[in-house]
Amino acid sequence: MTQKTTDSIRNVVLASYPGAGKSTLAEALVYSAGVIPSMGSITNGNTIADFEPEETQHRHSISSAILHYEWQGTTLNLIDTPGSLNFLADTKSSLHAADGVLLVIAASGMRMEIERVWEYIKERELPCVIFVNELDKERTDYETVLGEIEKTLESRCVVVTLPLGKEGELQGVIDLMSGQALTPVPNSHKVQQIEIPTELSTQVEEFRKKLVECAAETSDELVEKYLAEGGLSEEEISDGLSLGTRKRMFIPVLCGSAIRNIGTSALHDALIRFLPSPLQRAEIFKCVGTNPQTGEEVTREPSPEEPFSAFVFKTGIDPFMGRLTYIRVQSGSLDADSHFFNSVRNSKERGGHLYHLLGKKYTQVEKLVAGEIAAIGKLKDTQTGDTICVDRHPIRFPAARLSRPVMSFALESKSKGDIDKVSLGLHKLVEEDASLEFVRNDETKEMLLSGVGQTHIEITLEKLRRKYGVEVNLQTPKVAYRQTIQKTAQAQGKYKKQTGGHGQYGDCWLQLDPLPRGGGFEFKNKIVGGAIPRNFIPAVEKGVVEAMHEGILGGFPVVDLQVSVYDGSHHSVDSSELAFKVAGSMGFKKAMEAAQPILLEPIMKIEVTAPDEMVGAIIGDLNSRRGRILGMDTKGHNQVVKASVPLAEILKYAPALTSLTAGKGFYMMEFSGYEPVPREIMNKVIEEQKMAKQAVSS
Repeated sequence: MTQKTTDSIRNVVLASYPGAGKSTLAEALVYSAGVIPSMGSITNGNTIADFEPEETQHRHSISSAILHYEWQGTTLNLIDTPGSLNFLADTKSSLHAADGVLLVIAASGMRMEIERVWEYIKERELPCVIFVNELDKERTDYETVLGEIEKTLESRCVVVTLPLGKEGELQGVIDLMSGQALTPVPNSHKVQQIEIPTELSTQVEEFRKKLVECAAETSDELVEKYLAEGGLSEEEISDGLSLGTRKRMFIPVLCGSAIRNIGTSALHDALIRFLPSPLQRAEIFKCVGTNPQTGEEVTREPSPEEPFSAFVFKTGIDPFMGRLTYIRVQSGSLDADSHFFNSVRNSKERGGHLYHLLGKKYTQVEKLVAGEIAAIGKLKDTQTGDTICVDRHPIRFPAARLSRPVMSFALESKSKGDIDKVSLGLHKLVEEDASLEFVRNDETKEMLLSGVGQTHIEITLEKLRRKYGVEVNLQTPKVAYRQTIQKTAQAQGKYKKQTGGHGQYGDCWLQLDPLPRGGGFEFKNKIVGGAIPRNFIPAVEKGVVEAMHEGILGGFPVVDLQVSVYDGSHHSVDSSELAFKVAGSMGFKKAMEAAQPILLEPIMKIEVTAPDEMVGAIIGDLNSRRGRILGMDTKGHNQVVKASVPLAEILKYAPALTSLTAGKGFYMMEFSGYEPVPREIMNKVIEEQKMAKQAVSS
């Protein structure tokens, strides 16, 4: 494919919700451009965008796919993104690389997932085109859907195409720009123009008048001409709609049926006419970063004269191609096999081959220009969200803001010999999916995998099994309880052992004082007069620290206290570091018993978003989980309930919230701190911990 200029590129994200036909529309667009000989289908598992085995099995997108092709001299990079909220992070990252959005709405109406995506589209100030799909299905009404769209998105819609026929008799679309009806040519990717039926002329005239009025409103010149002459040329209408779309004054809406390839030709024209090139996008939404060395704001224009810079929005590991880094070139140009600088990790990289992508098909290219989207092979250190650039002109672009995972599971390898393979495989999967987290919890000794939801975790483990040949069992993770003290206490730790010859002797007096929550641990030496030689003090501290790892309440770690050694005695022959280490441990345990120890539990700050009518049920449920309601906010058509809740009570909150809200609610949470466990629950936790230890030992 020939090298393109920046002004002939359109970078468009396809976004929607599950079941709207987004991937089928991507298939139809590529087919109508003559890129593939025939359309695949979701049912048959042979679409160009959904090529991962998990996608064909589950029949929905789980990761974004790039479709690079040409339409009438313009290069299109369509990024087909997942519709499920389980994979929203991939959609967000892709939106970070786009200049416009194609929002696909099924004729059955709007769903709440679209509101989550729309929030980020608004935040990025991305211009949008809407395609109302599946108008060939029964009981569908175009104008009803238009009303729903305007109400939900709180945006003005401009109809560009009307359906020709209804439901099963849908034949094509009426293009209000050209004044022609377009129908697909049987057994071909082409379309034919036919006359608009007379009975539809009134409706067409009404909608075309609204279209022209919207175009005229975008500039003073067009308003004057429209008022003076009562109309605009097709070119003037196109220019007006393009300007209005780029400025987000309104959203052009087109319609059709992806599965029957109806409306795709007009949609192609709309994407090129109305959505901006990288140059046009930069006129409204500047490409701004920071100089990592000075912190100063830096702006880069999408020009070949500017220094090279690019943003990494995705990482993939292909079984044949190896590690692939997906980039959006922001400025300058990049040659294959060239050197550049990673400004986030402060490291130099040598790039490999450059590829344009069409699903899982890779086409090698020698050079990329500003505005292009492509993949680089075999980078070592670069990750999703990083910036690569020329080291003489460093810049760092802001990464997409991704929500933290909210659901965690403990993993247990089905084969003990596979533990290392599990860890290696999951670390690679985390590289590909920025919304996953995989850690080994030092306190509970568990491998923890965290994700956005149950489906997210399950599909990750399917990938782990397919790619790396290992299987795991899922378990509810243990809660990392801790313990602390409530009052000051003192105790003696004395270790004396005579075994013939040299014995062991260590004697210390310790004082324990509580520290504020989050105060950690402090050790103070208050010995005067040499009661304990200075060289034995570190041994006392070491004994205390080791005893703190497993406190007297269920063996949980001890935190938030100060330990002072203030007296003791020693033996000139029998005292040793080992003796004072044991004495320190003994004294600490005795003092703990007298210091009124309590158990602490992790508390999470949670924000639950759901429709107004479900707020009462959510608050009641959070209260039943020992939650403390902190407040409420309004967000669009939803309410956001803010609360603090013990982690132990929301380990399985995701499926509960889905059931409570019929899938319309979602939540985010983050660690807030530790708070005391109520007495009756503390006794239960300690008893369960004892039983678990007995089970392991037996």
